[in-house]
Amino acid sequence: MADAFVARSLDEIRFWSRIMKEHSLFLRLGFNCDDTQLIDEANRFYAIFENIENQSRAFTTDVDPRRIIEFNNVVHNAVCHIYVFKRRVLGLILRCQIGGSNLPLLVDHVSREAAYFMRRLEQLNTGTLDPLPDAIINENVFFLKIMADHAKFINHLLDPSERKLVEQAREFSHDFDQLVFQAIDLDSMKPQSQTQPLLSQFVDQNRVSVRQLRDFKRTARDLIEACRIKSIIPPLLADHVFREASRFLEILDAFEAALSGDFGPQREIIMESGMH
Repeated sequence: MADAFVARSLDEIRFWSRIMKEHSLFLRLGFNCDDTQLIDEANRFYAIFENIENQSRAFTTDVDPRRIIEFNNVVHNAVCHIYVFKRRVLGLILRCQIGGSNLPLLVDHVSREAAYFMRRLEQLNTGTLDPLPDAIINENVFFLKIMADHAKFINHLLDPSERKLVEQAREFSHDFDQLVFQAIDLDSMKPQSQTQPLLSQFVDQNRVSVRQLRDFKRTARDLIEACRIKSIIPPLLADHVFREASRFLEILDAFEAALSGDFGPQREIIMESGMH
């Protein structure tokens, strides 16, 4: 189990540290040029998470798990600080104390992802696992909301003349809002709703929708990189949201595999470290 703990920790940190790094860049680009303190803080977080990403890639899976526990704690501390920064920025925007182009929902969105990353590191280091049914519902509530937000951002950042793409993004936003509500409803029905056939249907339905959105994002990313559509979406942001949809699909695939096998404690998404 120690090898699985190391592999899972490094996988999570490599993925999410890059996401946190890019969040820092996106926030910086959205600040007004005279918000120099906030720009400096965003630059500092960019450097911190770039360093974390590089460190994570220097580790091999045969490293002593105790070193990874320590590394997880260091990363957790950094994520806590960027979470506080993001929530402070959100408060400044909502109180109209700063301008710029950072949408409040976007700042809330990136702070929710930081909170998710913090919780994931805590689970890894303590070996505290959600039962499989709870994990399935919790992960879907989180990621479905993330996907719905992405569709809204794409819709907002496309040029209005891109009518077909705007309409597609609007439809995805509506569809994923409905899936979020469905996941919340299922969550409120626990434990009666936690039967394998119902959860399998829930996972399969979401996989179909996420795959369609992932493919839409991939097409949009490729068109943006080729300068074939009109938008104010940076190519890096297009790739960013594509990677997050791909990550969600990997998680859903793991859930499907777990449901088709053992309906016991879930080990596919969070591996027990065996160290407390």
